[in-house]
Amino acid sequence: MKLVYDIHDKPPIRKNLVYAFQQVLAIMAATLLVPVLVNSGSGTEYMSQPAALCGAGFGTLFYLLMTQFKSPVFLGSSFAFIAPLIGATAFGYMGIFLGAVFAGLVYVLIALIIKATGSGWVNKLLPPVVIGPTVALIGLSLCGSAVNNLTNTAVSADNYSLVHILIGLLAFFITVFASVKGSKGMKLVPFIIGILGSYAIALALTFIGKSTGSEALKIIDLSAFDNMKVFEVPDFTFLGMFKEGSSKISGIGDVFNIFMLFAPVAFVVLAEHIADHKNLGSVINRDLITDPGLDKTLLGDGLGSVVGAFFGGCPNTTYGESVGCVAITGNASISTIFITAIYCIILSFFQPFVAFVNSIPSCIVGGVCIALYGFIAVSGLKMLQPVDLNDNRNLFVVAAILVCGIGGLELRLGSVTISAIATALIVGILVNVLFNRRTAEEKAE
Repeated sequence: MKLVYDIHDKPPIRKNLVYAFQQVLAIMAATLLVPVLVNSGSGTEYMSQPAALCGAGFGTLFYLLMTQFKSPVFLGSSFAFIAPLIGATAFGYMGIFLGAVFAGLVYVLIALIIKATGSGWVNKLLPPVVIGPTVALIGLSLCGSAVNNLTNTAVSADNYSLVHILIGLLAFFITVFASVKGSKGMKLVPFIIGILGSYAIALALTFIGKSTGSEALKIIDLSAFDNMKVFEVPDFTFLGMFKEGSSKISGIGDVFNIFMLFAPVAFVVLAEHIADHKNLGSVINRDLITDPGLDKTLLGDGLGSVVGAFFGGCPNTTYGESVGCVAITGNASISTIFITAIYCIILSFFQPFVAFVNSIPSCIVGGVCIALYGFIAVSGLKMLQPVDLNDNRNLFVVAAILVCGIGGLELRLGSVTISAIATALIVGILVNVLFNRRTAEEKAE
């Protein structure tokens, strides 16, 4: 696609501050949701939303450094590690951080292997016929989340609300209008316009609902602002480690249990890491697998997760929401991602901002995510353009990936679950390798 700002371009600082804030809004909901889900699942309070936000900021800075400032994407809290994190809470703060270290070491090990063997085999193993539908699948797999947020049923099926759906669709249409019909400046910040515009309308309806007693119109939960301080130091994981020590880890057996919680998941997430960087590369017109290299992106992701977990407990991963924001706005400037990371670090100490983000109705998040997740899916489909789908050998590869992925085929191996996306990718690779080899005459043709 044609970029407004390429990776090394630097937008004017005032505009760049706004562009970076848009990235913050794009990644914020998911980054803050992971700690909530871990605390809910474990019945503990080991995870802190502001600390996770700060950790994502530091993790992103480390990732940018490791990738030589060539990969414009934000690292946020990884949903793949929710189950391991819930299990690790039994071992305290030290167990949570140790798990992130084990996950990071898996990435480092794979990065070292790729550095020694080269990354050429990755492109051969993952041609467009395999990686295209996989990237599309990443976007499509998130559709349910977007719709559940839009209908206000993300928490409970009983919360279905037409009013919320209308507000969410309004957020989507405002975003689309700003991106398609807006001025040049508006096209670079469509998500800020969509979120803040629909939030203002939702806030007005909420006040009307409070004055009339209409529960249906009370869209925004203003209790997020109750007992709010202006500045507060987050409950960082490293502070918990220093205070608690390793008292909840009784021996090498516990360490091994922590390793088995996190390391297998890191291997599974590798497939999504490659797909994300293939997708991002198609958006910014660069092959990130070659330059800066898959070894460096893995190193940045792995060590960035360790750094992020030191502050916020959550291992990080590249965010599709961030890639979607780059794709829609055409702003791939590394400086924007850098400022986004700085924003997250600073804002983690600023409680009114965290409260504001928590008060954004899920329906608005869902409306905006229609665009974000849709662009991820479409970018994957665009990768299929040079692929001849009239050839059954290609058709079966794409069919296997989409059906296994959308159908939710998971592989459960003891305590390890291989996600539907990873399973679909594995099946697609096997079909392609076994049945899609070309003869010398076909290659020449």
